[in-house]
Amino acid sequence: MVKLNKIYTRTGDDGTTGLVSGPRRLKHDLRVEAYGEIDETNSVIGLARQHLSAWPAIDAMLMRIQNDLFDLGADLAAPDTGEPLEYEPLRIVQAQVDRLEAEIDLLNADLQPLRSFVLPGGSAAAATLHIARTVARRAERRMVELQSSEGEVVSKEAVAYINRLSDFLFVAARWTNDQGRSDVLWVPGKNR
Repeated sequence: MVKLNKIYTRTGDDGTTGLVSGPRRLKHDLRVEAYGEIDETNSVIGLARQHLSAWPAIDAMLMRIQNDLFDLGADLAAPDTGEPLEYEPLRIVQAQVDRLEAEIDLLNADLQPLRSFVLPGGSAAAATLHIARTVARRAERRMVELQSSEGEVVSKEAVAYINRLSDFLFVAARWTNDQGRSDVLWVPGKNR
């Protein structure tokens, strides 16, 4: 159970932050950057949800995703060092990845087939979901960079989840563009 009685602690005034597992790291540390970008992804999804009143099923999916993103942030903030902890750290599990895949398949079944790349835009909902997608891709790049850093561990489930999330956001954006019929397609060389 999380209990936040005091919002400011002053402990970060020296440019460090505490990981869930205890150690302090610089605020520009790669791990801190990774879970910060997960937080940013979550915030943009919150903004996208403001445009989804016409699509309550997608809004409900995104609400579950926002909760999963807190799980992912907690996973990244408690690195697996191999040392025993006093608690069971929260980890992304395969079932969360599987649920995203099932929701992608459900939405994708209704979409018009793609004939070109999709330009971000269309409805306000789609445009905001595309922004969320690009922020999720940046978070994924940061997580993979962290995963490839010496001494750092990021689980394959965590990386799979963020990878699948950007796919979900792409499909959801297309779905809110009249199930792909209102997508704005890239025309190669159109303005030469």
